[in-house]
Parts: sequence; C-alpha cells; structure tokens
Amino acid sequence: MKFVVDKEDVSKRLDIYLSEKMEDVTRSYIKTLIEDGNVLINNKKEKAGYKLKLNDNIDVTLVERQSENILPEDIPLDIIYEDNDIIIVNKPKGMVVHPANGNYSGTMVNSLMNSHKDKLSSINGVIRPGIVHRIDKDTSGILVVAKNDNAHKKLAEQFKVHSIKRKYVALVKGIIKEDSITINMPIGRSSKDRKKMAVTDKNSRNAVTHISVLKRFYTSNVTLIEAELETGRTHQIRVHMAYIHHPLVGDEVYGKKDSKFKVEGQMLHAKYLGFIHPTTGKFVEFEEDVPKYFKDILNTLENKEKAAN
Repeated sequence: MKFVVDKEDVSKRLDIYLSEKMEDVTRSYIKTLIEDGNVLINNKKEKAGYKLKLNDNIDVTLVERQSENILPEDIPLDIIYEDNDIIIVNKPKGMVVHPANGNYSGTMVNSLMNSHKDKLSSINGVIRPGIVHRIDKDTSGILVVAKNDNAHKKLAEQFKVHSIKRKYVALVKGIIKEDSITINMPIGRSSKDRKKMAVTDKNSRNAVTHISVLKRFYTSNVTLIEAELETGRTHQIRVHMAYIHHPLVGDEVYGKKDSKFKVEGQMLHAKYLGFIHPTTGKFVEFEEDVPKYFKDILNTLENKEKAAN
C-alpha cells in the first residue's frame, strides 16, 4: 500500500496516520509493521512517533499473518458488470466486504477468491485483493473491484481527489424540513469509543455530504433521502445524519434502538457509482435500486400515509 502525505496530515504521528488510513486493521498490527521495517518513509525506516512531512512517500508492506489464510468460498455474488479491468458488485446487506479483525470467512473477498482467483489486483495484499473501497456490512449496494494493479491505482487516485460520484438512499428518523442540505463537518475517530467515528476537530478530516429529500412520511415521522458524497470518510452518512439529529433507521451505533421497523442495521443503500474507466478513459456509471426489504418498508410507509389522508 502506498500513501502520499497531503497538507491536512502534516505533523501527524506515523502510527496515527496509518490507523486512520488503514481502519480495518488494529493499532497493534500497525505498530508491528513499523517495528519490523515493513513501513518505509521515503525508502527509510522510521519510528511510530515520526512526524509526517508534506509529500512524504509511505510504503506499507502488509505481511500475511498466520490467521490471515483467506480461503475461497462458494458464496453467490450479484455481479452487475465485468470487463478486463473492473468488477461491479451489488453487495447485499449483511455481507462484510473483506476479512478483518478475526472475521476471515463469509466476506465478499472470500467469494471473489472463489470466482476470480489470481484475477484481482494485488495492491492491498492478501486480505483485500482487488478492494479499492468498501461499504459497511449492513449497507447494501454498488462497489467497484479492480482486477489488476493499473486499474486499482487509477481508481484509487479518483477516490483520493473525490472525483468519483457516489449516491446513496437512506431512511432517516424525523422529518427534514429543508429540501436540500449540505453537511460540511470534519469526521474523526471518537475519543469516547474507538470503534465509532464522530464529528470532531481532533485528528479529523474534512467531510462533506449533500442531502436531498426524496419523500417525507409524516405519519411515521421518517424521511427518505438521497445522500451524495463529496468525500468518503468511514461511516460518513451515518455520522453526519446523527449529528443533525436525523439518525438512520436501524442504526443502533449512531442512533437509538427502534423496533418499529424490525430491521437489523442501518437502512442505507449505495445506489449509484460513476467514475472514469481506468482503461478507456470514458465516464461510466452504474445504478441499482434498493433491495426488496427496503422496498417493502417504503410500500408500508406509503400505505400508512395514504390511509392517514
């Protein structure tokens, strides 16, 4: 894995920077990588407390640990498009994108290892072959997977400069009065709970989410929204919506438990992805409607709304 330090990360400790960039691995693993010389700054070994400088080149070699023996698994996967460079997957709710933290089976990567072994980019090592970005376990929707290193690099660069277009659909609690909102609040690791993210000025990165109201369900006191990401921070939509007091329905991490809708995990679907194809140079776009459980809940809400009127 390769990183180049930009202005907003200057003077950060090396270990903190990597923990923010590599959110799916533990701090102890990062510390071990640094101590064992598997992290190089401008081709030199540095300590965990090294203060980053502008344009520092960081090379991280992900060493395979014994527990990281990722096995191919025959798990059905909804592939909506594929060519020599990319795979577009419509990930179901409940599936983890790649192995991490002791969870080494049942993931999208395990499925891809079965159907596309030796046909995935190697940049992210053995636990994340082909994975350029990810969405949460309980978020459904579209992901792009890289089949070779060249495609991976070009896609990663688009994510870095925020030129990739991403749109989500979510059901949130409460009635949003405005037709559109832009939330521009920095997101970083929560100081109270390291497993959570939060709006904070401490060790954070800028985060911008554009919200458009699609439908207000006054009877049920919920709002259907479209969220377009200008940046792509961990849990960005979930954190931003909770911050403005409209947490996602089903999100027990950033909201309160609500048995009214009987769903496990947040109602969030990555419906649209648009980017420059790494080989053709043409803009391509993919779109997938919300899954059946989401549609069923929307139909129930519509019927309640009609009955009330």
